[in-house]
Amino acid sequence: MGEITKDMGIQEVVQNHPEAAPVFAQFGLGCVGCMAAQFESIEEGAKAHGMDDKKVDEMVEALNNAGKEE
Repeated sequence: MGEITKDMGIQEVVQNHPEAAPVFAQFGLGCVGCMAAQFESIEEGAKAHGMDDKKVDEMVEALNNAGKEE
């Protein structure tokens, strides 16, 4: 399984990593099923929700750690 990066599409990540959906919600991106999620990258969606670069990086790290705590 490859690493999740901020330039990946939101929908692509959720489809390939279902455990990512709660992480998006935790960071305020609860609309992973909305139209924008179909074409926005993680970074674009996060910035649209007011996140700065540091918060985007924190979210990407959390996305990569999702499912590892088993």
